[in-house]
Amino acid sequence: MNPKNSPGVALPPNSVIGIVGGGQLGRMSAMAAARLGFRSHVLAHTEDDPGVQVSHRATIGAYDDPDVLTRFAEAVDVVTFEFENVSADGLGLLSGIRPVHPSGAILRISQDREQEKTFLGSIGAEVAPWRLVTDHDSLRAAADALGYPFILKTTRLGYDGKGQRRVTDEAGLEAAFEALAPKPLVAEGLVDFGMEISVMVARGVDGTVRCFDVTENRHKDGILDLSFAPARIEAPLAEKARDLTRRIAEGLDLTGILGVEMFVGRNGEVLVNEIAPRPHNSGHWTMDACPVDQFEMHVRAVTGLPLPEPVRHSDAVMKNLVGPDDMALWPEIVAAQGLIPHLYGKRMARRGRKIGHVNVLFPRGGLPGEFGVQAALGPLAGDAED
Repeated sequence: MNPKNSPGVALPPNSVIGIVGGGQLGRMSAMAAARLGFRSHVLAHTEDDPGVQVSHRATIGAYDDPDVLTRFAEAVDVVTFEFENVSADGLGLLSGIRPVHPSGAILRISQDREQEKTFLGSIGAEVAPWRLVTDHDSLRAAADALGYPFILKTTRLGYDGKGQRRVTDEAGLEAAFEALAPKPLVAEGLVDFGMEISVMVARGVDGTVRCFDVTENRHKDGILDLSFAPARIEAPLAEKARDLTRRIAEGLDLTGILGVEMFVGRNGEVLVNEIAPRPHNSGHWTMDACPVDQFEMHVRAVTGLPLPEPVRHSDAVMKNLVGPDDMALWPEIVAAQGLIPHLYGKRMARRGRKIGHVNVLFPRGGLPGEFGVQAALGPLAGDAED
């Protein structure tokens, strides 16, 4: 057993990549692995999970069951994961059997908003004002320090707008506190930002760091709706965001890929919102606008292959497909000229559930304005309005 990769030694073709999690990110990672000649073995909850559908093999079971984890690890050559809500203790068990990338230490930081913000502060990355909330006294102290309105969030298990409440006044303070679990919580001051952006960064076993272009993101109902690549910001600000992302990757000693979500303030400041040590929804545009996309870059990093410089040959807009309303448009989507569809194979199109995405490409340097984007989205144009 080898608990860690050796720098400069790449896994050979037909090696098996173990992916913890059977969702769409695991699915697209497995498809990228297959292009490079690797096999994927997914640890998932059900036989019908999106990642299982395209993988060479699957283990079905709980992510915190030692017997399941041991059986899974012994069948693969390297382990990675496709979402943060994986048992960090389970990853600790896995790391004693096979290399795990990104590491369990990084996962623990990204799983806990308090640890995440503390880490970011330690490397000099700016974040929104925040306070830890453990009880009613610290709740009121946070409200006094941050002012209304502010956001109250769980420190763990939150995604796509879940696990958080907007507190607009003192009357709603206690109700928000009681509604959120598990405790402790984090109170975050609202940021007067002009734009939300993100950067995908990959770092190899040998320390090579590669950043994709800065992406501009727009959310709807707490879920990412549209991504624009490149972000419509000045070059110095884009380079500032990329430099910050590189610093985070190196500070974490990352191996694999990482998404960094940021706010751009009205005065040009860049504040880090969250980090995600895995492929990220806001990087899906790379699947059609780059020769090497975020998923292939991730596979290359965790298997020790060289990391090429990211190249964007086209400008792009990514539109998420969410819930039954977007699924009802599927016949029109696949018939529309210029929409590049990616469906995840989920049987149930529940409200608020991501079922796929589409990419639209434009000539490099030719990303249009709002009217042009709406026209290019065709049947999805009305759905993409603010």
